[in-house]
Amino acid sequence: MAAAATGFDVPRFRDWLAEATGEPADVSVAPIRGGGSCEMFRIDRLGQAWVVRRAPLATVSDTAHQVIREARIMETLGAAGIPVPTVLARSEDPAILGAPFFVMSYVDGGVIRRDGLPEALHRAPSSHHLIGEQLIDTLVALHSVDWMDTALAELSHPQGFLPRQVDRWLAQLQNYRTRPLDGVDELAGWLRENLPNDGDLTVMHGDYKLDNVIWSPAPPPRIACVVDFEMTTVGDPLIDLAWAMIFWPEAGNPIALGSPDAAHGIDRDHCQTPDQLIERYGEATGRDLSQFGWYQVFSAWKLAIVLEASYAKFLRGESRNPVHEFFGAVIDELLSRARRFAQ
Repeated sequence: MAAAATGFDVPRFRDWLAEATGEPADVSVAPIRGGGSCEMFRIDRLGQAWVVRRAPLATVSDTAHQVIREARIMETLGAAGIPVPTVLARSEDPAILGAPFFVMSYVDGGVIRRDGLPEALHRAPSSHHLIGEQLIDTLVALHSVDWMDTALAELSHPQGFLPRQVDRWLAQLQNYRTRPLDGVDELAGWLRENLPNDGDLTVMHGDYKLDNVIWSPAPPPRIACVVDFEMTTVGDPLIDLAWAMIFWPEAGNPIALGSPDAAHGIDRDHCQTPDQLIERYGEATGRDLSQFGWYQVFSAWKLAIVLEASYAKFLRGESRNPVHEFFGAVIDELLSRARRFAQ
């Protein structure tokens, strides 16, 4: 039987998938929380589970078709051996589900920062050092993909990559800036004046952190797959590294959403510090990290700008989400951290 899901034409999708796979079968559909700007649904069919990732309904064309771009990126990375969900099929036809979408394999596991550490892993704290090692080693593998002779080459726009990042996020802030932000403009100037030397370009995830990896439920800790490639491009790999580290749950890090000291079940006594993980990345890649402070400033500054969008909604009375209220203190700490990194 085909189960209903709000805004999801199950019979039309069932018929489309039957034609795409050559296997007629009923499907059941249920929404999945998360997914970032896209909607996600679990599909059960022929004893297997799949996930539909659909662009937002009633959105502009360029944004809608980013979901197809993401599917193509995943197909290329999967062929290169990166642990990503398998893409079964994709469609740009809005007549099927109202917006472009793709179907990918359902991966059993958990997202540490959303679900907490899977119980079996929680009971084995001596293995928690593998969480950081896996996070870094998978990032090293992603940055090692030979992208030049693949579909990823079209993502490369190397000229002025880092200056564009500063201008892009400062312009983004102007869309919702309603209050003074201590040091945000001065930091933008510092970033422009202290640009690192040009380095090699790699596939760059764009939002690499504990939120965007799924962990196998059984010990030892192992990344089952990397997800959420909406922001993926070809660019400076050290942006990914600095971004991942700013979310790392070390003691006193207020970036852990929900509470200032949340470790999500990770035993800090058995985990590396950010400096140790950065060193591991440097040893594995041989990249020059002498100017890594710039990337730490940029990541803290950028995250403050990203979170300000939600905090501005709270200030305008458009959001009652307590997490958005909490962002106010986090933004202040991020800008303070960026200024410390810049010294």
